[in-house]
Amino acid sequence: MKQVTWLQILIVSFQLGLTSFGGPVAHLGYFHEKYVKRKQWIDEHSYADLVALCQFLPGPASSKVGIGIGFMCGGVLGAIMAWIGFTLPSAAVLAVFAYLSQGMDSGSAGWLHGLKLAAVAIVVQAVWGMGKSLAPDKGRATIAILTAAISLLVPSTYTQVLLLISAGIVGLLLYKPNSSGPSSKPDSEQALLGTTSALSSPLYKKLAICCLIAFFVLLFALPLLRSIYPNIWLAMFDSFYRTGALVFGGGHVVLPLLEQEMVPTGWLGKEQFLAGYGAAQAIPGPLFTFASYLGFMIHGWTGAVVATLSIFLPAFLLVMGALPFWNQLRSHPHTRGALTAINAAVVGILLAALYDPVWTSTVKTPADFVLALFLYGALLFWKLPSWCVVALSIVGGMLLGAL
Repeated sequence: MKQVTWLQILIVSFQLGLTSFGGPVAHLGYFHEKYVKRKQWIDEHSYADLVALCQFLPGPASSKVGIGIGFMCGGVLGAIMAWIGFTLPSAAVLAVFAYLSQGMDSGSAGWLHGLKLAAVAIVVQAVWGMGKSLAPDKGRATIAILTAAISLLVPSTYTQVLLLISAGIVGLLLYKPNSSGPSSKPDSEQALLGTTSALSSPLYKKLAICCLIAFFVLLFALPLLRSIYPNIWLAMFDSFYRTGALVFGGGHVVLPLLEQEMVPTGWLGKEQFLAGYGAAQAIPGPLFTFASYLGFMIHGWTGAVVATLSIFLPAFLLVMGALPFWNQLRSHPHTRGALTAINAAVVGILLAALYDPVWTSTVKTPADFVLALFLYGALLFWKLPSWCVVALSIVGGMLLGAL
């Protein structure tokens, strides 16, 4: 694994923050392309392990993965740089949108449809690449297919968590520690475990314990403090922190929770709420930066900063609290068998998400399919960078809209 500086982490994550359209599933595709394929900061198996861990944790899915990669490559400051770079573009745009206080009818925009088709190509590439590496044989391919099927037939965030747990149990039974099959540790991961062994040091373990304690203390203490000391800032901190700490699945799942916190309290009207949510769909980066818009509408620029920090803080505490122990746990022979099957299940979850919502909400006509196919070819065969594919998707979407 290459030596990575904090500045490199900030630059690469900022590039992703500018170009990662399409929601958390598409973001994982962009991350896979940038961090695994192009930069090679993390290998396929370690990336899948991290995605699997983040599936168990509440909060913004893609942001947790980005924070985890930053933490593995550059410690605490690396995690902060990864979060700032990925979050800042969309947070700034949504705060400025709130400042301008103008509605945005982006639902029928051709350029937005083109960006959604780019997300299709990105996710297809990610599923194909991870499938070849993590589900290459009959057993693991079966796990991936069954996971995808159940995810689609019983759609629920909790279904996904149960499927990952079930896959882990199957992996413990099928892939024994002394078997010479897929449970053995790949050489590339040996290198990664060597470079990230510092995360398992006593210092980081103490930090991890402090982060986990802080997560639960804030979760239970903030509502109590809010009732004892009525204050706009404490109320905002509690509402956004609790949302970030309790929502599983990220992305669109956060919408009803935030609406319950914002509209009934009178902080803003339903029309303002939906206008901001519509704007959030049209920009790259994590959908959780919708909090930046809401915070500004409540209390200006300071409100935007407080809301953004509050809703992402649980993800920080959970990722930094889990990773030092996760790195040690995943190197255990018994754990490797479970993770072998869990990695295949992750491929299945991404495959299901490729169909719904990515494909079903985007590919409506033969022309849509042709543009998505062209963008996929640009990524896979012509090796164009993600930002170039995004630019092509915007042009293609506008052309389709003009037809």
